[in-house]
Amino acid sequence: MDRNVKNFNTRLRTVKIRELILGIFLAFMFAIGLSIIFPTIESNDELFMIIWTLSILLFFVWCSKGTNGLNDNIEEIFQKENRNEILYVFIINISFAYIFLFSIVLMDMLLGMGDPTWTSMIDIDSVSLEPTAFLFSAITSIFFAPVIEELIFRGVLFNRMKIKIGIVPAMLLSSLLFAVGHDFGGIMSAFLFGLCMCILYLKTDNILIPMAVHFINNAVATLIDLTPFDSIITSFPWLFLLGIIVLIATILIIRYIIVETRILNQKN
Repeated sequence: MDRNVKNFNTRLRTVKIRELILGIFLAFMFAIGLSIIFPTIESNDELFMIIWTLSILLFFVWCSKGTNGLNDNIEEIFQKENRNEILYVFIINISFAYIFLFSIVLMDMLLGMGDPTWTSMIDIDSVSLEPTAFLFSAITSIFFAPVIEELIFRGVLFNRMKIKIGIVPAMLLSSLLFAVGHDFGGIMSAFLFGLCMCILYLKTDNILIPMAVHFINNAVATLIDLTPFDSIITSFPWLFLLGIIVLIATILIIRYIIVETRILNQKN
């Protein structure tokens, strides 16, 4: 990274992939060391993940030491234009993600109804309502994941890749890497979500904007996990409505990605 650069967003673009890999590795070794000293961490996967992600966050804090402009970035989140786009991108993405997943589940159910020997290959994970486990999971998902994932996949990987292979290939590759870390049913939605985050980042040159969308998305997803939403939405009478919603959400996401990418390419 270039320590001579004092602007926060510009400094972030100078962090190299090898430096990121080293930071993640050192953070992991630090978490391992703490788990050896404190057996409670070793026996709790969610707690270990919090320690690890917090350590990665400290790496980025170190990378940004001596920079300025972060306060301006925070203010930009609440500007009307950015606020509206954050809300719009969140709505179309979470609609697609949940409805697409449950549509797949319903199709699987229909196949099972026509074939008594059918073995379902799809399962909707249930959230643990044990208070401690849920709390750790919620902290990781809502607070750490949006920050760490945006810094890693958009702040470093996307920034470095676009220098080497161009904007569109970098969007596709960084979003694919982001998607493969998600559950099978969420890979497609995560890939499209990653593309939208790249677009927001390019449009605003402010990593906090995609972080804000990511935060809202994960917070709402966590709250939905506490409700019987999955049982309600996968009931048979909702099939037609599901089809309409997933179609609309798909069209809006694809249109957003195509239109905004074309505009960005023209500017660059």
